[in-house]
Amino acid sequence: MSKIDKPTGASTAAVLAGRREEWTGPVVNPPIWRGSTHLYESEADRIAALAHNEDGHFHYGRRGAPTQWSLAEALTKLEPGAEGTMLYPSGTAALAGAMMSVLEPGDVLLVQDNVYEPTRSIASGLFKRWGVEARFFDPADHDAYAIAFDDRTTAVMLETPGSLTMEVPDVPRLAAIAKDRGAAVLIDNTWATGLGFPALEHGCDITITALTKHAGGHSDVMMGAASAGAKYYAKLRHTAQSLGQVVSPDDAALVARGLRTMPLRLRQSTASALKIAHWLKDRAEVAHVLCPMVEGSPGHELWARDFSGGCGLFSFVLAGHTSEQRAAFVDTLELFGIGYSWGGFESLALPFDAARIRSASAWPKPGWHEEDHLGIRLAIGLEDADDLIADLDRAFATIKHS
Repeated sequence: MSKIDKPTGASTAAVLAGRREEWTGPVVNPPIWRGSTHLYESEADRIAALAHNEDGHFHYGRRGAPTQWSLAEALTKLEPGAEGTMLYPSGTAALAGAMMSVLEPGDVLLVQDNVYEPTRSIASGLFKRWGVEARFFDPADHDAYAIAFDDRTTAVMLETPGSLTMEVPDVPRLAAIAKDRGAAVLIDNTWATGLGFPALEHGCDITITALTKHAGGHSDVMMGAASAGAKYYAKLRHTAQSLGQVVSPDDAALVARGLRTMPLRLRQSTASALKIAHWLKDRAEVAHVLCPMVEGSPGHELWARDFSGGCGLFSFVLAGHTSEQRAAFVDTLELFGIGYSWGGFESLALPFDAARIRSASAWPKPGWHEEDHLGIRLAIGLEDADDLIADLDRAFATIKHS
């Protein structure tokens, strides 16, 4: 068994989880088990093995080996209420696989309007061809959300906070409405992970994370995971196996290595993000800081109520600038790379225009000046916060008189 036999803090759990002695042997980390074919001692052993479909039992390479089992078990330990975890070759694959596990042709899927763009694409593209109807809803309009259900509504897809624009939905309330109508509740919980927001304990049935981000932590591996309670884990596992989803042991080892330091990195990037977000609030060039950890930002009250942690990802909106000025700002940055993803040790900046991926909620937000809509998402890494602030200050100077 894992070395965790009593309640521990998050950092201790991240260090110990999944390190069974039968998988690690005399070393600290589970070795990398590479293999497609698993051999049996006899035909009787092969027949007996057919009765077991769970991690820890050798069968065939698609079901993994100790390297993958260790990581899945560690993630389950870090997700309160989880029965088990499935691994996928990317976060997007985890989202698609998790949703497919609870949907059938003819079903209706309700989707939060400000989800990650690939989630939106899966729901409105792939699933449409599969005969599933996606309906997008404003997570802040609970009345409209409640009446969007009908007898074909099977599942709800949430994300907290919302992608790019960082609103925090009232997950317990949205989940309770869905449960009253018999729908499964899925959530993309990549931002805070189970360490900062135990989604299953807040009413969700399946929680999905892109391990590419915080768990991997070094921008060198792609992977996703979905964890579920007892009611949905068997469906999740069966669907993943039917789709042939498997991750390489080498990638699993990289993510497991990153997982051990994830709580420490989250604390550091969160502290830096808070310092930078407060600095941005005082800049005349900034119309809005979209960081739920900061008082006054959209969703802060819900974040303070439901979350115990955050991360280094947040956004801000320029005050009346042009697209050309925004591009010049980003191009001037030296410590922030321009790129997708986040959660690595390095800082990133990404311009965004939310209006093009909204259909049920307004952007700019009601009450904002119409010209205040050009956003920039910052992923704060492990550099010194003061150095990042100086870099941002230089970029603002570039566009001040342009």
